[in-house]
Amino acid sequence: MKDYLVLISCICFLVFLIPGRFRKYFAIGGWASIVGYLFLELPYYFSLNNFMYPAIAVLSVPFLYITAKYLLRDDPRVMQLSTIAAVAFLIFAPFGYIPALGNWLIAAVSDQTAAALAAVGYPVHFSDWNLMERNGFQTEIILACTGIQSIAIMLGVAWGVQSTTRQKIAGLLLVFPTIYILNIVRNVFVITAYTEQWFPYLPTIAGNGELGYESFFWAHNVMAELGALVFLVILAYALFMVLPELGTLADSLYRLYRGEVERIVRPKAGP
Repeated sequence: MKDYLVLISCICFLVFLIPGRFRKYFAIGGWASIVGYLFLELPYYFSLNNFMYPAIAVLSVPFLYITAKYLLRDDPRVMQLSTIAAVAFLIFAPFGYIPALGNWLIAAVSDQTAAALAAVGYPVHFSDWNLMERNGFQTEIILACTGIQSIAIMLGVAWGVQSTTRQKIAGLLLVFPTIYILNIVRNVFVITAYTEQWFPYLPTIAGNGELGYESFFWAHNVMAELGALVFLVILAYALFMVLPELGTLADSLYRLYRGEVERIVRPKAGP
């Protein structure tokens, strides 16, 4: 069911890119499918003691309500936001739905991560084509470990806003190599912290019954997630310098969603 929702969302956003009077309904279908996917993924993220994505799932409900409300009004701000999402899906879809291409990317990232680990003195050996082992601990590289989602989102931001071809190319050159290289660094940090057991703390919070999982939890679910969030904020700021139109769009979207949230909350506030 989860995979179907992702596919439905992808199709809806791609159809949204085709001009027509009903395109806003496809955008709503795309956003709704994403929100549905986030909630269906909750058991998996809870099993990993990952609370960032469940928080995102909860916040996605008011986001969906506000977005759908303004899409029905043909608001240019949320139409532009939906264009960004559609472009991101267009970039991600080949890797997500063509196994040969996705596996090629996973294999490339696995080899490059292993080479980087060896270079910093923590060599691993492969027990399978994408499964690394060191000190008895195994780490599997999957599509989510390649950084393709972040690359697709940020390229969607760079290419989805109204800008010149030169600006779009500058955005590409800023986003792709930066995220790709830093993702390799992220993989090296997580694998080293896990296989060397750097953070065996608070097993009642960070453990899941698996030997040594606490180090993976703190490295992957906390430090790497927060680090990625900070980095994406910095990268977005750099994109604002390259694409001034993006800053204008971000400010207008912030005002829109903040205003709507205040309208929802304010009647419940006060004595």
